[in-house]
Amino acid sequence: MFKRPIVFLYGVLCYVIFFVTFLYAIGFVGNMYVPRSMDGAVTGGFAASLIVDLVLLTGFALQHSVMARPGFKRWLTRLIPEPAERSTYVLASSLALIALFAFWRPLGGTVWSVHQPAAVMVLYGLCAFGWLLVLVSTFLINHFDLFGLRQVWLYLIGAPYRPLTFRTPGPYRLVRHPLYVGWFFAFWSTPTMTVTHLVFALATAGYILVAIQFEERDLVAQLGNDYRDYRKRVPMLIPNFRKTRPGPEPTAAGAVR
Repeated sequence: MFKRPIVFLYGVLCYVIFFVTFLYAIGFVGNMYVPRSMDGAVTGGFAASLIVDLVLLTGFALQHSVMARPGFKRWLTRLIPEPAERSTYVLASSLALIALFAFWRPLGGTVWSVHQPAAVMVLYGLCAFGWLLVLVSTFLINHFDLFGLRQVWLYLIGAPYRPLTFRTPGPYRLVRHPLYVGWFFAFWSTPTMTVTHLVFALATAGYILVAIQFEERDLVAQLGNDYRDYRKRVPMLIPNFRKTRPGPEPTAAGAVR
């Protein structure tokens, strides 16, 4: 019983670190309210800075993907209590992002710059929509399970963990990955696209497209025909309002994450 409160407090701490990191990420990408942002002052040569940035992005991508694989989860839960696995993943992702924020090296240069006030407002609005869609999407599939709080809470009170029922609420009926759609809006909707920002946006877009393939392979293995049918009915990232049909609500255990 002694370790249950410790695991719970660990999960809460991991969540707090994540949430602060998420808020910082908004300022980092938008170049506002944070001491170190994406488009800060250039401090080194272009080639060296580009290599550093790509290493940081690759490190985050590898951590995010490797730790999400079922095999790694099975290995990790030999070392830590199973209810703490998701919190540990969240903590590692947050630390990888914090390292990226701390060591990121701006490259300078401008790819495009929009000055028309109405267009600037539209782009900022689309960016805000992206961040909001990311957050809302997590709540639609159970925010607290996705970030480990549900697992450590159930462990604290001695209740068994039951996987979430696979559902397709709201935007999940239009696209299979609305959370990733939100990232695209957040990273690409900017009135000033610097070379730095373009490198970041291209690298994250490439990672998302690759990560989806691994994620969907795991979901098919977990959910079987329910997810295969869902994948046939609903586009991956771009809605098709003419062809997308609601279809029957899946009932297999599991959660899209």
